[in-house]
Amino acid sequence: MDLKIAGKTALVTGSTAGIGLAIAAKLADEGAEVIVTGRNQAKLDAAAQTVGQLGKVRAVLADPATEEGAKALIAAVPQVDILVNNLGIYEARPFVEITDAEWRNFFEVNVLSGVRLSRHYFPGMLERTWGRVIFISSESGLMTPGEMVHYGMTKTAQLAVARGMADATRGTQVTVNSVLPGPTRSEGIVEFIRSVVENKDASEAEREAEFFSKLRPLSLIRRLIEADEVAAMTAFLASPLASATNGAAIRAEGGILPTIA
Repeated sequence: MDLKIAGKTALVTGSTAGIGLAIAAKLADEGAEVIVTGRNQAKLDAAAQTVGQLGKVRAVLADPATEEGAKALIAAVPQVDILVNNLGIYEARPFVEITDAEWRNFFEVNVLSGVRLSRHYFPGMLERTWGRVIFISSESGLMTPGEMVHYGMTKTAQLAVARGMADATRGTQVTVNSVLPGPTRSEGIVEFIRSVVENKDASEAEREAEFFSKLRPLSLIRRLIEADEVAAMTAFLASPLASATNGAAIRAEGGILPTIA
């Protein structure tokens, strides 16, 4: 299927590994010029090489989780057609042990990074009457996990920001949507699952089964999502083919929530 995004410019944050890298690769493969970002030069170079094998790519060393990093990224890339706010961190931590500094850090990285970039790129999209803003949120934005309340809070905040932004798109071909993956196979997920299950000495497959049985019992697919699966859904939302989907929160394994605008 031709997603009709050839020639569009797409910025994907947190795109040196995992979901972000998979999204960048998919968009490049569909013909978009992709800007990959990161704060580690070696990882950024490796990501650019991977994406560059599929299409046009630019690499920008910047961290939009900070005001200075966001300004540097915007200066290097003044305008985009597609913005994918993917940058995010997670960890398991008992609620009573989460410090004020940790709450602030999670909010800066997971929420304000996307707010800063959206605040700059969104007005240009509205002026041109075409654009895509996509927040990579999480199912945790709807069902806050007890083992990482601070993470869940930031993912709920992303949904609020995206839905509020969508109200400003009326009468244009700009859309703002959120993708809510469940647990996705990416760098660090194996150790994360080990940290929250009881049987830490079991095999990786057994730990994954325990994780979904005890900590994610409502999961429909009962497995880790692959990054490429999230990338395919995100690329569709970036496409003109998804022009009727606006203000939506789309669960990777549970369908579209409120919804078509």
